Amino acid sequence: MSNTPVNELDVEEVQEMIAKGEKIDIIDVREDDEWESGHISQAKHIPLGTLTARHQELDANQVTIMVCRSGGRSARACEYLTEQGYKVINMSGGMLAWEGPVVFGK
Repeated sequence: MSNTPVNELDVEEVQEMIAKGEKIDIIDVREDDEWESGHISQAKHIPLGTLTARHQELDANQVTIMVCRSGGRSARACEYLTEQGYKVINMSGGMLAWEGPVVFGK
């Protein structure tokens, strides 16, 4: 694991960005069952274990917010993606802290 610094936003800041209609990319790195139990409607699902194979799906010119259950896995995803040249921000607290609307299922 590297010591790459990870930028973070808390859930309130992310909710504000969504409420303002800002164009943000959100990637949820949780497993399938976690995703189906409730996710942010704007989020795209890329489980952490598939990120190395799928990171090309991200826009390297767009800031991307990474989300997981509590912030740990998304922080690891941020470290990896930062090393690959992506602009990423970890949502601290993850879905455990999320109080905004969620979508259930696939």
